[in-house]
Amino acid sequence: MTHAMLKGSNVPLDATAVRAVLRWTPGPGVPDVDASALLLGSTGKVRSDEDFVFYNQPRHPSGLVRRLPKRSTPDGLTDTVEADLASLDPSVDQVVIAASCDEAAFEQVRDLRISLYDAAAADGEPLAVFDVRAETGEETAIICGEFYRRGDSWKFRAVGQGYPTGLVGLATEFGISVDESAAGAGPEPAPEPSASPTSFTPAPPVAVPSPDEHATVQHQQPAYGYPQPSQAPQPAQAPQPAYGYPQPAYGYPQPAYGYPQPAAAAAYAADPNFVLPPQGPQFIRP
Repeated sequence: MTHAMLKGSNVPLDATAVRAVLRWTPGPGVPDVDASALLLGSTGKVRSDEDFVFYNQPRHPSGLVRRLPKRSTPDGLTDTVEADLASLDPSVDQVVIAASCDEAAFEQVRDLRISLYDAAAADGEPLAVFDVRAETGEETAIICGEFYRRGDSWKFRAVGQGYPTGLVGLATEFGISVDESAAGAGPEPAPEPSASPTSFTPAPPVAVPSPDEHATVQHQQPAYGYPQPSQAPQPAQAPQPAYGYPQPAYGYPQPAYGYPQPAAAAAYAADPNFVLPPQGPQFIRP
């Protein structure tokens, strides 16, 4: 049986784990709604900042309270918080279920409702429903309801209390430390240019590679201004002549066997004292 709740009423829960489903009707100008949960101790405050379950911290460290992904259904959009109440630490006395919409006030949110389901049942009718209405229309955060201990069992109370300070104001009210300095700080200023426009940073010296210790031949670096040994011009080396004949001038082709090179013959012809050697017997006629 589903309990239709009024503001301030309460209902006992037989389920050990429950799903609190927020539903609203989307449309033009309707802001997005976010569900959140706060785990409170005996003082009515959170025990630490970890007791705040919301879109930036969707899961409590214990894993017993978590925020499920939003869904689109034929009845509207939903945002869900699931809690395993029976397994919570005894120091947790209350679990507050809240809704927030920082984009606009709740006067623009249509058909906001919280429905409770048995988390162990895949389908079924809700255990209880509560239509949440803004009191002034300026609220940007509303406590929809709260689970609280009564002996060894849990009960749910329909609250419907609004806050005009959004999720930040609601979280601060229950002891969450909110650091707003980062949000209010502007961008860091750009670094100013150097006062001296002619200043510069010298280029680093070019490293000279060290000789390869594994090379077979080590080459020494030449003095500055002189070519390396491999680049210096080498003196021309004339080829060795055949035995018994004068050395040919470098750059002329080798003559046929038994005849002097043209340059050598011209040198001898210019010499007036030049006399041919006696002819051998192979040139004497019989």
